[in-house]
Amino acid sequence: MRVKLGEICKFQSGGTPAKGNIEYFGGSIPWITTTALNGGRIDEHNAVDWITEKAIKESAAKIVPAFSIMVGTRVGVGKVAVNVVGMSTNQDIISLIDIDEDKWSKDFLCKFIQAKSGYLNSQARGATIKGIKIDVLAALELPTLLMREQQHISHIIDSVKNMISFRERELIKLDNLIKARFVEMFGLPGTDEKGWGLRSLGECCELNPKKGSDRRLTSGIEVSFIPMTAVSENGAIKTSEKKTYDEVKVGFTYFAENDVLFAKITPCMENGKGAVAVDLCNGIGFGSTEFHVLRPLAGRSNPYWLYSLTVFDTFRKDATANMTGSAGQRRVPSIFLDKYKVTLPPLELQNQFADFVHQVDKSKVAVQKALDETQLLFNSLMQKYFG
Repeated sequence: MRVKLGEICKFQSGGTPAKGNIEYFGGSIPWITTTALNGGRIDEHNAVDWITEKAIKESAAKIVPAFSIMVGTRVGVGKVAVNVVGMSTNQDIISLIDIDEDKWSKDFLCKFIQAKSGYLNSQARGATIKGIKIDVLAALELPTLLMREQQHISHIIDSVKNMISFRERELIKLDNLIKARFVEMFGLPGTDEKGWGLRSLGECCELNPKKGSDRRLTSGIEVSFIPMTAVSENGAIKTSEKKTYDEVKVGFTYFAENDVLFAKITPCMENGKGAVAVDLCNGIGFGSTEFHVLRPLAGRSNPYWLYSLTVFDTFRKDATANMTGSAGQRRVPSIFLDKYKVTLPPLELQNQFADFVHQVDKSKVAVQKALDETQLLFNSLMQKYFG
């Protein structure tokens, strides 16, 4: 048997008190937006702001009873959390209240909604900011299971999620190991701890090389195609997609084997997207126009030294501070990379560092494979129980 979500709960909307009214803010009631919806439990420490009783009485904001299920319905559609204290939300969140706790597990219901996030996003409507209406949530059908069955399913899914988190932490540790070796050998980016002198990054690589000098580019030749989604936030790159040169010679970014890709647009840049382009079809790649390309100079720079330089938080923060463009379309200009001051280590040391990176990458490949397999298991379980 199945039951509609709207049949097992009531829905409560939220609201934002007028920002210009100082009597509405600085109170004792935690108020959140969808940024707080973390898939688990939230409390007053997740508050984005604090509002007053007067705001509750005179605005659309309401107090959501503790242990309700909060669902993102506009910004962050499908995000969920359970509030363990009474709090208020903005209008982008609908709260599921008055749930019979003898019949329904809150954890189970959260996982059900998360499993439907793809569908919910497909139903979002709006000219600028898309969202879903309560009716879409209310119409979701879920299986009617005994409480012990719901708890058993939640336990299985949580166990797999914990495995995923463990693998992700392993990858972070390996990345940090590479950063630690970089600092040990070369010092922090932007400093001259080793006394080699500072020079511009543009002297250490060729920025955004032109395809005209690559004589291999002839009609019909196959090349790797790298969209932004094919580059991860930990240096991994997928090169399985191929196109002919004729398909990509206009409107895409050119690069070659061992070039460094650096995502220049927000939020990809801040999130750390980038990689050394390796295993390219015929040694040539084309991809998103939102990549800057850093080509190592023969006898001067190693691609793994270049790439590792760009992943440091200090480098990314400086890049963020130099972005240009409007909100949502901000980009790192090439002049930032060209003028960024670095110390250029002897090539022999760069090559030693690259050898170390290759050894760590072997471990990263094994961990990533295990992570991918665990993610597939998680996806199949969500489909099995909630599909």
